Parts: sequence; C-alpha cells; structure tokens
Amino acid sequence: MIFAGKLARIGNRILGIFAALLILALGSYGGYSLWDTFRLYQGAYASSDLIRYKPSADKSPDDPTLADLAALNDEVIGWITLDGTHIDYPIVQSSDDQLEYVNKDVYGEFSLSGAIFLDVNNSPDFTDRYSLLYGHHMDNGAMFGDITEFEDESYFDSHRTGTLYLLDGTTYKITIFACVETDAMDAVVFNPTAQKDSVQELLDHIEGLTVQERDIGLTDSDRIIGFSTCEDAETNGRTIVYGRLE
Repeated sequence: MIFAGKLARIGNRILGIFAALLILALGSYGGYSLWDTFRLYQGAYASSDLIRYKPSADKSPDDPTLADLAALNDEVIGWITLDGTHIDYPIVQSSDDQLEYVNKDVYGEFSLSGAIFLDVNNSPDFTDRYSLLYGHHMDNGAMFGDITEFEDESYFDSHRTGTLYLLDGTTYKITIFACVETDAMDAVVFNPTAQKDSVQELLDHIEGLTVQERDIGLTDSDRIIGFSTCEDAETNGRTIVYGRLE
C-alpha cells in the first residue's frame, strides 16, 4: 500500500508538471499569435519611412521622391490617396502575375498584408477608360479596409475625393461616385480592359449593383478608377468604390 501510494504521488507530480508545461506552451503560442497579428495589422499601415516617398507640393529638394521608391522596386507606378481614409499608399503593378502582390509589399518582400496593385492588364499610366486597383481588406482599416466603410451612407457622403500621383509628375483628382457590391466572378467589373472606347457598359452594369451613389455628371468618355477589396463575411464577395479621374 505504501509503495502504491508513492507511485500515485509520483504520478500526480508528473501529471502536474505535464499540465503546467502544456499551459505554458499554449500561453506562449497564444501570446505569439496575438503579437504576430498585431505586427501584421500594424505593418499594413504606411510607415513614416514609406510616407516620405509620397509626392507633395511642399517637399524639399532633399526629400526622397516617388522615383526613389521606384528605384528600389521598378514595379512601383504611382501613389493613391483617398481623402479622410487610411488609404494612402504607393501603387505597384506586376508585369505578368496578377496575384504577385497579394502577399508581397511595395519593396517586393513577403507580407501577408500585400500591397496596393493595379490590374495586370491595365496600362500603368492610367490612360485606360477603366483602371482597377486591388488591396486587402484589413479589419483595422489598413490597406483597402476602409473601402467597405463606403457602404455606409454618411461615410459615403463625407468622403468624396482623392488623388492619384504618377511617376512622371502627372496628378489626377478623383471624384468618388459609387460604391457597389458584387462577387469575384463578375465578368464586367473584373475585366477592366474590355472598356476600350467607352465606359457605358460598365456604368450600366454597376447601376444595378450600387449600395451608394451620387450624380457627378458622368459621360461614356470619362476615365474611371475602381478600388476593389474583399467583403468581411463572404468568401467571394467584393466591394468596389468607383471614382472619375480628372
């Protein structure tokens, strides 16, 4: 009986040690997961080092330029800003792989938050009738996380403008006119180069998809820019905000 009691006590100690180690391991993993998630979301915002490359009228001659950023990655083609949102990023475009920047940042390094990128079939100088940008939907509003905010009427009404800067110094003002919901298989929305001479087909198509819209006097000869991201709850759901390039 004495021997059996000793074995039981030893067994209890071993089980206690094992349980403690298991709790420690789970706690460490949970802590790492939280830290990794925090790092992912924080890394999705444009850092102060990256913002230095943003074109600005008040930049000094010694400040880094968008061309300097393009010297680090020759697939950098511009910078996009939507006023009053977190969307304030450089734009990249792969030469041959539509999904290259889904998991690569503007420097070409691996990143789960990816980069803001132009459809691989669009012209990098944004001379197409319809140009389409893509970005991840981040829950903290980073990347294109704020695109889904445009579904709200008050947000849509108070966020109307943006700016597109190109490498050659060309600057376009953006007037936002619609927020639509569709799915990833939408053959009109996600085939931007089909709109060769007129955007009327696109305008007619998105009319039936609009969640919010405003009349800005569009014509079929306008140049349109779209900002596409994933919906929260739907695997194939997409939210796209549309603006006119001026």
